[in-house]
Amino acid sequence: MPRTQEDVHGEAVPPRVLAVWVPDWPVIAVLGAEPGPDRPVVVVERGRVLAASAAARRGGVRQGQKVRSAQSLVAGLAVHERRADTEAGLFEPVADAVGVLAARLEVVRPGMLALPAAGAARFHGGEDALAEKVVDAVEAVGHACRIGVADGLFAAQLAARAERVVPIGESARFLAAIPVSELAEPKLAGLLGRLGIVTIGQFAGLPVGSVADRFGRVGVVAHRLARGLEARPVVARPPGVHLTVEQRFDQPFTVMEPLVFAARALAERLHAGLAGAGLACGRVEIEVECADGTGASRAWRHEGLLSVGAVAERMRWQLQAWQQRQLFDEASGGVVVLRLVPDGLVRDPGRQLSLADGNQEATERIERAVARVQAILGHTAPVTVELAGGRTPADRIVRTPWGDAHRERRADGPWPGRLPSPSPTRVPPAPVPVRLLDAEGREVEVTARAETRSAPARLVLHSGAVEVTGWAGPWPEQERWWAPDEARRTARMQVTVADGRALLLAVTGGRWRLEGDYDT
Repeated sequence: MPRTQEDVHGEAVPPRVLAVWVPDWPVIAVLGAEPGPDRPVVVVERGRVLAASAAARRGGVRQGQKVRSAQSLVAGLAVHERRADTEAGLFEPVADAVGVLAARLEVVRPGMLALPAAGAARFHGGEDALAEKVVDAVEAVGHACRIGVADGLFAAQLAARAERVVPIGESARFLAAIPVSELAEPKLAGLLGRLGIVTIGQFAGLPVGSVADRFGRVGVVAHRLARGLEARPVVARPPGVHLTVEQRFDQPFTVMEPLVFAARALAERLHAGLAGAGLACGRVEIEVECADGTGASRAWRHEGLLSVGAVAERMRWQLQAWQQRQLFDEASGGVVVLRLVPDGLVRDPGRQLSLADGNQEATERIERAVARVQAILGHTAPVTVELAGGRTPADRIVRTPWGDAHRERRADGPWPGRLPSPSPTRVPPAPVPVRLLDAEGREVEVTARAETRSAPARLVLHSGAVEVTGWAGPWPEQERWWAPDEARRTARMQVTVADGRALLLAVTGGRWRLEGDYDT
């Protein structure tokens, strides 16, 4: 697509992008319909709010809050776990409806679409006319949406939130007043805030060389977006290099599981070819061909670079969406070709291997074995575990499905109120309610000064009461004391009981719970 505008450093301004945003899509996916205006609902992922309905937001619920904080703000709040596969499947009719209006369409994520605006706008009579047609198309399948048009995907997504058409060459000015938290990952955004850089415009005004020296590659990418540019300069496909990969099946498949298994291997082949050419991609086209000659394709985009895990995940989402539409059922004869076509090529920044990476051949064998487990038990069955900062044992454990990128790792310290070593060897998936009684049979209470009013004598578990033979603590913890609506006071104790176990207990609001077992 031609690019005629240039920024002050002589770099080409990105092409025009129209972004289509269906608000609160994770909520719509779990409910199967738009939530009512008075229905407070949140969708959570790993214990934090991912999306909230309008009624929940009016009550003060915000993305990223802990579930218990959200529940304390809104009475009767309905809490649902995220259903990523369902999100993609239900979003397919929306993508089909918008796809009729443009030659190219990309799914950024379920709930957000992007399409090149220039050609489609000329065909439909201008950007405003195109936006109206897109709104009508989405409403026709039963959903409300917001439209934004700007130079580049990042600015277009933020323009969609504001329902704005940003004039050509004005994306940097539009972005200038937006908080820097919308631009950078939490760690970088927090650092910029501490340095007094609170808006995207302030960050964009910093010298390019200074940003690279101080904030590294992540900062350079964020700085380019702040200036209204592409995250990374797009490069041409090298002549004579064939990067498309495909898998042909001798036996057509009408079920998804073997296709998902093949998808992971295909994603690895794609990245091996890209690595050999020194490239990476930010957009990939997923295509299937059926035995009767029919087929389907869908482009997926990622704001960063698509890793092997990210490509495999999007393939799984798309295949499940097509299966729900019975695209490759018995009538079609089943899928005979699965293909990946990379686009949005950039130079691969690479990664530095350390001695801890170990034997590459052994690593590849492990990855193949885990991929087989995922094909049998599902994508989220095998997980990798990483320790992060936190006060409680449960807070410190970050579980991520194998192959997916780890979430931002919480800093390792300091964490005032953190438990002393050693940590429990067993942590239940959720705290278990218990009762801690004194010799008189009364509940043991902990004062505001973190002192017990009476000595623990018995612990009542679901299996029965057991005598307490020793105890240590309590250790106080006060979270978010600066926000009265989210503040919480907790005290923890270590106890030993007559059957020889050592346990970790916690009390909040007078209620005791079991948080860990030292397995002695």
